[in-house]
Amino acid sequence: MNIQFSQIEITEKKIVLDLFKEAALKIEKMNIDHWQYWKNPPKEKIEWIQEGIKNKEFYFIKNTDSTTIGMVRILKEDLLYWGKQKEKSLYIHSLVVKDNNENKGIGKIILEQIKNDAKNKGYKYLRLDADSKNSKLCYYYEKQGFEKVGIKELPLSINNLYQKELK
Repeated sequence: MNIQFSQIEITEKKIVLDLFKEAALKIEKMNIDHWQYWKNPPKEKIEWIQEGIKNKEFYFIKNTDSTTIGMVRILKEDLLYWGKQKEKSLYIHSLVVKDNNENKGIGKIILEQIKNDAKNKGYKYLRLDADSKNSKLCYYYEKQGFEKVGIKELPLSINNLYQKELK
């Protein structure tokens, strides 16, 4: 499957919030306490989205007929989760695949495309985090070749930090 990344504009913020809410509801049905704040996001989370859109870090993921199948936030620096780092790294956040596209390997395709782009641009690592309570998600990232290298405690969650060296 071919996918394209499309820059999200501030006028599309509601679509982003809806995708987060949809993901939170799906996760809740799996009895996993992860991302539940997205059902009614606090002010700081809405500001986090606005900042990311303003910084051109949020992308819709579209299939070949331009249907939105998900979204992702890609950062060149992630001070909140990782602090200041020496190695040139890309940071992945908020990877959401819409329900009707689950179990089709799309997450793997998205991660692979981000990895290839990062590698071509001279990045040393791909980094991301996953809520430590979501063992299924943590296992998924480990299965994709990410190695757990730390833990970050935040007010709303405790997160495992993962990285993948780009060789």
